[in-house]
Amino acid sequence: MIRFIEHQRRSSNKNCSTARLLLFLFSFLIALTSFSQIRLPKLVSDGMVLQRDTKIKIWGWATSGEKVRVHFLGATYSSIAGTNGSWSVMLPELKAGGPHEMKIDGSNEITVRDILIGDVWVCSGQSNMEFVMMSSSSIYGDEIAHAENKFIRQFTVPRKYTFDGDQEDVASGSWQSVDPKTVLRFSAVAYFFAKDLYARYKIPIGLINASLGGSRAESWMSEDALKQFPNHFEEYQKYKDSTFIANVEREDRKRIAAWNTQARENDEGYKDAQGVWRKPDLNTATWDEMDVPGFWEKGKLGPVNGVIWFRKDFEVPNSMVGVEGKLHLGNIVDADSTFINGIFVGGVGNMYVPRKYNIPATLLKPGKNTIIVRLVNHTGKGGFVPDKPYMIAAGRDTIRLSGLWKYRLGVKMEPLIGPTFVMWKPGGLYNGMISPLLSYAIKGVIWYQGESNVSRAIEHRTLFPALIRNWRNKWQIGDFPFLFVQLPNYHETQAEPSESSWAMFRESQLKTLTEPRTGMAVAIDVGEWNDIHPLNKKDIGIRLALAAQHVAYGDNKIVYSGPLYESMKVKANRIILSFRNTGSGIVAKGGEPLKQFAIAGADKKFVWAKTVIRNNRVEVWSDQVTNPVAVRYAWSDNPDGANLFNQEGLPASPFRTDDF
Repeated sequence: MIRFIEHQRRSSNKNCSTARLLLFLFSFLIALTSFSQIRLPKLVSDGMVLQRDTKIKIWGWATSGEKVRVHFLGATYSSIAGTNGSWSVMLPELKAGGPHEMKIDGSNEITVRDILIGDVWVCSGQSNMEFVMMSSSSIYGDEIAHAENKFIRQFTVPRKYTFDGDQEDVASGSWQSVDPKTVLRFSAVAYFFAKDLYARYKIPIGLINASLGGSRAESWMSEDALKQFPNHFEEYQKYKDSTFIANVEREDRKRIAAWNTQARENDEGYKDAQGVWRKPDLNTATWDEMDVPGFWEKGKLGPVNGVIWFRKDFEVPNSMVGVEGKLHLGNIVDADSTFINGIFVGGVGNMYVPRKYNIPATLLKPGKNTIIVRLVNHTGKGGFVPDKPYMIAAGRDTIRLSGLWKYRLGVKMEPLIGPTFVMWKPGGLYNGMISPLLSYAIKGVIWYQGESNVSRAIEHRTLFPALIRNWRNKWQIGDFPFLFVQLPNYHETQAEPSESSWAMFRESQLKTLTEPRTGMAVAIDVGEWNDIHPLNKKDIGIRLALAAQHVAYGDNKIVYSGPLYESMKVKANRIILSFRNTGSGIVAKGGEPLKQFAIAGADKKFVWAKTVIRNNRVEVWSDQVTNPVAVRYAWSDNPDGANLFNQEGLPASPFRTDDF
């Protein structure tokens, strides 16, 4: 009996071993089969737009030594996968058109459908390029509702940074054509750029949106290009160390969490004897008052950081009761938690996002209601940004919320040192978001970036041209068109001529036009003094398209730019300025006298000047300056009213004739 049991046990063990071996072999074959499958980059996918009139690379991965065939437009192209599994074929120059299908086969078969052939533009930069149509829906609602164009498509590159060198592919993404739903996720600048070009040329337009808010120019440069900028190159080397990054991010989390915990624990609004300050029936007889919108640094509070509670009572008519509403609270610096009648309705963690909160139909009541805002200010001046909407809309009625609000300090805090933003460090975004695109043929680049580099305007004179040369070198398709947006007007206006980091930065952008096949869209008239993300993206897109018509499409007759300063000469007590790109002639927009011109003598003290347009030139003088040596135009962060244009409606770039 014992022998029988032992025999059965051995047989069972043998059978289990055999089963495990078979399972291993089966899994191995499955893995091998999976590995041998032909794989394509995310860009080479349904709905893609291929660049016309140039050789096209189609590439991917397969088993080493595998033969891959690409069938397209009646021709077949073959390749053998190399030792690393990569393969590629080159298609000849193609004419615009589509849709087409492409079949790729080897050990498996892939069909790529709905392919268009047209012009492909990489759209890059920081938040104003990333800024989507949804964010401008308040002014482009009709545009969005009627957006329908299968010949304009966008591929959004996922946000990724890495310091491990070039990446072979992006993590995800798909081509989307324009309709009222998908257009909401399109870059607004890129959409209007593409729409204008398509209307003119009827050529399919592909947009590859590789942008990230807050990013710096050096973030988008390769390691070898950073070598000429030692500080950025050294920083790149540090961030190659994953342990270093982990320590930086851990310290960031620890510091920020400690600040927020301390703010919450010591906030009188959460431990007041009468209950939390968000209660609508709170006794606020001892609270102070402040005009909203506005900042509190110049008031009784002074330059305080920490938590401030704000409250306002408002009357609701019967017509707004039982109706869903919308609360508009402009922009708040920095974070808010907002309550109506003690009920939380929304909160945003930074100053850049407009507050638009839904109000449930059950929340408003007839008569007295109360709005409460717990405002957290991390650093700098806190408050409610002026010249923004502060109101409640429900049905056909609106309630204005601007005016006197009651406030009380919840807790005073030391300024918070913000996060390191590893994603913005030199080279990281180039590796993660640009290097995977380099095999894809393009027409050119449109670029909207600079706010994060304003403090280093002099460096930008060499950094930005180096970026352009870097991308052209890496794409290996020659000096493709590189079109960029000059930063718009921003910040409060200055009563007298003054120095300006934003003006210096715009000058660095202007100087970049010496690079071959570049174009610049001047935006000095479409910004908003109180918002780094102005809503008007349509004019910017159209001006980029004008630059494209000249630089990329060879239209030498079109007026594609506003006036650009060319030269000056001194005549008695006047300086006479000449310009290029004057079109049908320079004008003072609106028929008013020219504004924002300043003049100085050898003492370098600029004063506002008088001007006259004569013979397509601008004469500038001042009774205070008898021997003038220099002129500046629109030389400030926000040159309000700058009105030198050409008759085609394009603004002149800000400039200076000096190098003080």
